[in-house]
Amino acid sequence: MITLYDFELSGNCYKLRLLMSILGLSYDIVPVDYFPGRENRADWFLRLNPFGQLPVLKDDDLVLADSGAILAYLAKKYDASGQWFPDDPAITAEVLRWHGIADGITGSSAAARLALSYGHDYDIPRAQREAHRIFRLMDEHLWFGEKQGRDWLCSPAHPTTADIACFPYVMLSEEGGIARQDYPALRRWTDRVRRVPGFIVMSGIFPAGRALS
Repeated sequence: MITLYDFELSGNCYKLRLLMSILGLSYDIVPVDYFPGRENRADWFLRLNPFGQLPVLKDDDLVLADSGAILAYLAKKYDASGQWFPDDPAITAEVLRWHGIADGITGSSAAARLALSYGHDYDIPRAQREAHRIFRLMDEHLWFGEKQGRDWLCSPAHPTTADIACFPYVMLSEEGGIARQDYPALRRWTDRVRRVPGFIVMSGIFPAGRALS
């Protein structure tokens, strides 16, 4: 049985809820009061993850941390189609590259959000500048991809865990004071992600509306 140690407003936790919804997986949730309770620093939680970071996932006796690693695990174990984390070594490398970029989005867009909404001591202007730098690169990558018939971050003609990994803190960027109006290809991509069957919402992330031009 899968158990997710979860903070509902965490984009990193939402990544796992989103993929598990898409894959049709059943799981239990153990809420962790990250804010204001800082329950991720409690002794019981540190026994699960000594780094004190969310999310944590238990699958029977296996305990996993780090959202990117858990996305890969869930896809490899439970995605019968093989599409979300493909076996082809070149595509695996692409996916892992974007998992790394997702960490950069977390360290910038999510950091600005944590500072503005949750009182964390981050350099907000620096985080915002770095988020805009990443978004510009993503927008260019996606724009050229659209011209070549590619709708997703990686080369397959379908989404992968790379798209799930990068999606939440792009969508939540405005909560960190980072506007997306100058990134049309990025916004079209977020619209495509929100149309994937099994998509679910979280606070600040809404269903797709009309198709963007």
